[in-house]
Amino acid sequence: MEFRTIFDSKRDFLPLLLLGDEQEDMILRYLDRGTLTALYDGGLLRAVCVVTGEGHGDFEIKNLAVAPESQQRGYGRAMVEHTVRQCRGRRLLVGTGDSPLTLPFYEACGFRECGRVKDFFLKHYDHPIFEAGRQLTDMVMLSMEL
Repeated sequence: MEFRTIFDSKRDFLPLLLLGDEQEDMILRYLDRGTLTALYDGGLLRAVCVVTGEGHGDFEIKNLAVAPESQQRGYGRAMVEHTVRQCRGRRLLVGTGDSPLTLPFYEACGFRECGRVKDFFLKHYDHPIFEAGRQLTDMVMLSMEL
């Protein structure tokens, strides 16, 4: 596995980033100010992650996406572990929908729920977001001490 920090042409990764965040204008709010890391294995792009500094020693995973053909193969966990090694601060945060697909993944990586942003997906997205047959409404905030 090879992790590459992407400095230029970040928008070239939008097709994969849209798997982690379905609305392009939401991605563009954090893409330029975040650090984009791409994970390659066997010469193929397997996953991407955007992390932002949020001040006071906090970092936040804004987007973590694994290519469909590479899912369930450990690339998401490898990306989280790489991100933890790269962040030097107090804690790592992630906001996600209340989904049976994503919450167990982040909890298995060591994150714990620390709050919710009520109606986030209803207020900030121009269309309903569904995951695993469930409409997302609140953003679940999770944290991990670094």
